[in-house]
Amino acid sequence: MEPVFIRKPTDEERALLESQPIWEHEVATWDTVYDEREETCLVVSGHAIVTTRDGVAYSFGPGDLVTFASGLDCTWSVVEGISKHYIFDMNK
Repeated sequence: MEPVFIRKPTDEERALLESQPIWEHEVATWDTVYDEREETCLVVSGHAIVTTRDGVAYSFGPGDLVTFASGLDCTWSVVEGISKHYIFDMNK
């Protein structure tokens, strides 16, 4: 599996994620590591680019279902204030 996987959600996934907490962030750039947990999110608004340490960039925005693999070491760049629902270890 890719370290960042982007696709459109199924109706069931959308319903599940819309019942989860919301995380918001203004325009900024920072480094992060997804330690031991996988995160899946549904982007409500905004736009971000996540770049892996080996230079692969993943761009996502409204309506995208994004999964960040555990162990991912990356740089987040929020290019337009973002809002997303999130859940950890959805696929386990």
